[in-house]
Amino acid sequence: MPAHLSRSSSPAPPGSAPGGPAPVDPAVWRLAFTVVVGALAVVFDTTIVTVALDGLGRSLHASLATVQWVSTGYLLAVFVTIPLAKWAQARVGGKRLWTGALLVFLLGSVLSALAWNAPALIAFRVVQGIGGGIMMPLMATLIMQAAKGRETGRVMATVTLPTALGPILGPVLGGLILSVASWRWLFLVNIPFCLVGAVLAHRDLPDDRPAPDAPRPGLDVTGLLLLSPGVAAFLYGLSRVGGSAGVLVPLLAGLVLVLAFVARSLPRPHALINLRLLRHRAPAASAALLFLGGTSLYGAMLLLPLYWQQVRGEGALGAGLLL
Repeated sequence: MPAHLSRSSSPAPPGSAPGGPAPVDPAVWRLAFTVVVGALAVVFDTTIVTVALDGLGRSLHASLATVQWVSTGYLLAVFVTIPLAKWAQARVGGKRLWTGALLVFLLGSVLSALAWNAPALIAFRVVQGIGGGIMMPLMATLIMQAAKGRETGRVMATVTLPTALGPILGPVLGGLILSVASWRWLFLVNIPFCLVGAVLAHRDLPDDRPAPDAPRPGLDVTGLLLLSPGVAAFLYGLSRVGGSAGVLVPLLAGLVLVLAFVARSLPRPHALINLRLLRHRAPAASAALLFLGGTSLYGAMLLLPLYWQQVRGEGALGAGLLL
């Protein structure tokens, strides 16, 4: 028999179409569903508050310059916490870290719903951001580890779709809640996602805690102490631009701290953020695109609802639908 006929008549692997991709292990889909359920609370909460800033300012008797930190403080906490996810997973394991971060996010949600003034709400939103900042990178890590390099593109494309709906559905969901209930329900709505996500995580995530004698990676504490206050001070200065000349103090102090972090991290292979990866075109281009996309997305998410509500007189639901 000719060789090409012999190859064409060979049986296909069980459970897959001839010539098609290998099937994904059902355990991978189960794990992906588990982490997506928990992550939905984080995804929606990133944008659900944007249509509520105008009403929050009136309800809490706070200026817009203060109440915008309800959203900015959350995103800042997410940014500062993301680099800690790898170190924390190596220390305690993915399952324990995921469950702990989910419970921290749940605690922040409950406390935010009970906030009595704007500073308290901002502080509790930071607690939410700490949990969310761990969960977002850990979600992708757990799924890729479960897939073990097989069909990771298919799996990540599938699980990314629900998370991509957050910026679309978050403002609409926020407008719907505000049209029928108090602003406190913007945070109470997270409770079912967190509770169901914690139960599923306990059932479906593998126990991957490190062995007691396994080497434990160190934390770049100096880098963390440079980056965190540096970014916070820089953003605080930007939020006060247009006021007194005193805004230059936090602005310049934050810039100096961030530049010091960059100068210290570039030659270090185990820095808090491995900036040497940006020397390569692919990660540098990806980082630039993510930065520009995030700037345009979250900048518009903050400004456009305020314009539609304060200038055009739209309600929260109308602003969410327009957004």
